[in-house]
Amino acid sequence: LADWTFTFQIPKLGLLLPENGERVGEFIIGDIGLHADYAEQTESQNIYLTAEWIQSRLKKRKKFDHKGTYGHALLICGSAGKVGAAILAAKACLRSGPGLLTVHSAGSSRLALQVAAPEAMFSTDRNDEVVSEIPDLDSYRAIGVGCGLGKAEATKAALAELLRAFQKPMVIDADALNLISENPDLWSLVPKGSILTPHPKEFERLFGKAADDFARLDLLRSEAIKRGIYILLKGADSVVATPEGICYFNSTGNPGMAKGGSGDVLTGIITGLLTHGYSPQEAAIVGVYEHGAAGDRAASRRGQESMTAGDLIEELRFV
Repeated sequence: LADWTFTFQIPKLGLLLPENGERVGEFIIGDIGLHADYAEQTESQNIYLTAEWIQSRLKKRKKFDHKGTYGHALLICGSAGKVGAAILAAKACLRSGPGLLTVHSAGSSRLALQVAAPEAMFSTDRNDEVVSEIPDLDSYRAIGVGCGLGKAEATKAALAELLRAFQKPMVIDADALNLISENPDLWSLVPKGSILTPHPKEFERLFGKAADDFARLDLLRSEAIKRGIYILLKGADSVVATPEGICYFNSTGNPGMAKGGSGDVLTGIITGLLTHGYSPQEAAIVGVYEHGAAGDRAASRRGQESMTAGDLIEELRFV
């Protein structure tokens, strides 16, 4: 077993895959003076994200911008007993720059959401327990769906209605992914360019098992190409696969983030960035990097054992 691995110039693919984790531990990259132009001129299907690369793609606010400039986001999240997921997604979304945010959730969620996130507006579902309908979608630039949603029959019907009605890229997570995996006919309704954010088990339910992590990476890439979507496979060194077959490996994050609610925060961040005007590819890549960087700050301040998903939201302002 290894605590640390030293590698030359760039990370190697095997260092980034879970099956090699105990043999690698943490890794350090040593610059041995290879010419930078070689990396710039060499095509690769695998890209390792750095702070400099992310920073070069951040959008700056302009003096005369207003809330309309940054768009109106919609989160369709939460159900009875799972309003916390909607709150975490909403608060993270608000921290990532949209001009306005509306949360559509089960009727029983209204008070908790409006107290926890007063900056967000609330759209009340007629059903007190689950999401059973969708609001009018005309005013929304981007939508995130799935956090704490549940898998009720009425919710499945509402998800199908949403996918038919909103023909722009959206962020799809959690129970929305589970409903798609259990109802494959929904695949044909998923808008091109959408961002799916499965953890490994959700990925397996959606696309099937793979023999090993290298095979799973191939499956991830091929499904993103086949379906014309972005797939963000969560985990250590989370990876974003694009419809062009490029895989972007994240360099931020730590095991302290392996707790309930962290994925809801990620969905909120990416939805906010998509609303803000980032392309789906930019929103997924910048979002996963910022999410991990917030987690690293939270771990350094509170420790990996005691940090919570809510701590990630508080650290976003520093990221």
